[in-house]
Amino acid sequence: MLNATPVRSQKAARVIDRMSKKLNRQIAGSLAACVHCGLCTSSCHYVQTNPDDPTYAPAYKADRIRKIFKRHFDWTGRVFPWWVGAASVYTDADLEELKDVAFGKCTNCRRCSINCPMGVDFATANRMMRGLLVSVGVMPEGVAVVSKDQWEIGNQMGVLKEEYLDTLEWMSEELSAELEDPTAVIPVDVADADVVYAINPREVKYDPRTIADAAKIFHLAGESWTMPSEGWDMTNFGLFSGDDDLGGAVARRLYEKVVELRGRKLVISECGHGYRSTRCEGPNWAGMDVPFEMESSVLTMLRYIREGRITVDKSRNTTPVTFHDSCNNARSCGLYEEPRELLDLVVTDFREMYPNRSENYCCTGGGGAMSMSEYTPRRLKSARVKAEQLAATGAKVVVTSCHNCVDGLSDLIRHYKLDMQVTQLVNLVATAAVVPARVAVPAAAGRPAPSLAGRRILVVDDEPDVLVFYRSVLEDHGATVVEAADGETALALARREKPDLVTLDLSMPGTDGGMVFEALRRDDTLTDVPVCIITGRPELRRLIYDRAVRPPEGYLDKPVDDETLLRNVRKILEVT
Repeated sequence: MLNATPVRSQKAARVIDRMSKKLNRQIAGSLAACVHCGLCTSSCHYVQTNPDDPTYAPAYKADRIRKIFKRHFDWTGRVFPWWVGAASVYTDADLEELKDVAFGKCTNCRRCSINCPMGVDFATANRMMRGLLVSVGVMPEGVAVVSKDQWEIGNQMGVLKEEYLDTLEWMSEELSAELEDPTAVIPVDVADADVVYAINPREVKYDPRTIADAAKIFHLAGESWTMPSEGWDMTNFGLFSGDDDLGGAVARRLYEKVVELRGRKLVISECGHGYRSTRCEGPNWAGMDVPFEMESSVLTMLRYIREGRITVDKSRNTTPVTFHDSCNNARSCGLYEEPRELLDLVVTDFREMYPNRSENYCCTGGGGAMSMSEYTPRRLKSARVKAEQLAATGAKVVVTSCHNCVDGLSDLIRHYKLDMQVTQLVNLVATAAVVPARVAVPAAAGRPAPSLAGRRILVVDDEPDVLVFYRSVLEDHGATVVEAADGETALALARREKPDLVTLDLSMPGTDGGMVFEALRRDDTLTDVPVCIITGRPELRRLIYDRAVRPPEGYLDKPVDDETLLRNVRKILEVT
């Protein structure tokens, strides 16, 4: 039959119906106000690296959403659909095309929005479209996995409570040893504390040193603080997925824990989307009046220095650094000057990158892009803009107050082979912090150091001097040490000797440490042997944890001193 209306799929019908409930004044205004002037086009890092592909232009991407809005919710589209370009979605294939636009061609960085003379906020409309697609199960696999973990386990990386608490205990021991102060510990579930500190689960899984550095700063400041045993994840994948129900559940979980502990202030560790979703968006999603103050740890650290609660020595950070403005911290929350004020206090050589602040380019890992592996080639191609920004500074370290940006920047630095490292403000402040002299407390008389006698340890490293050092330290404390300088030898010795522990380097010729680790976990006779990774390449931590059926029992960054090595070996072997 001619001019028959196409049959609409069930999913497409649900998307249109749900859009009527999600439209608000801000979104409707943005969808109606675009005059297609094109000023947004040059703002987008995707466009700059794909100049011959118009489908990356913000106005084009917005039109994929605007056509549906015009057809179903704006009178002009109902009366003159051909005139205003109104259209609809009918098939699941149409929804897949929208998925490619909403998730695969935009990081919701909002750089196009600040350059729009009409005030069109494409990122907000794009987030709505993501949420509509998620509601009918159309999303990248990574988004589904992360959302499931945050719904069911309570954090977006699926970190179990035992793993989280073990990490806090481990970092607490590290801090006490570093400061030689048994009172320097990480308190958990302490009621009536002035500060409740919430973190990104990435810190537990890939970068626990940031937890210890924050604890060091709280301790030196004499802060009354605690970390919660549950409800500690301040990140919120609902911001990225567009799922307001998830956003509300996650935010409510954290708020209720702070209320339960009667905390006076929630301090949010360095994470752009965590800060925005917890402090700015979360109360609306959760439908709660939050009865406590919330602030970024950047402001907390700056206040401690200004008030004289901690003293810093910037000469301890002399490597040239530049600063990357996180899209969510900067463009969405106005956190521009405070990070720079803090950097000026703790480093000697700060070099601004251009453009910066509200005009800075996305790290290319925002908007949940790090979880969407199918779009990695696009993401890294678009990262050329950021790579050129970084290289132009001549800095050796790029500082950012966002864990998503740490991963995004690390990826592009590897991809474009830049001679740079990534760090965060908490690491620089902890390094610069001056520890007051204290009277040493002597060890209990006659108490011997715990012995490793009877324990057989396989040490694996391709550097001869490292093998000698590990063997000397461990044998001096009673252990029997077996050595391997390559992966094949390590596996053969592990099967023959059945060690109580394997210390494993990652970067080795031939069969590298990652392959050895996977082989140990797959071997039924060795799968229960604990492994302590010791590596000079901290960026490999993520790969090990992502690929592992069970994560390693220990993880240390080189260089390692004898006390750190012994403390971690004893902890893993439960020698007390």
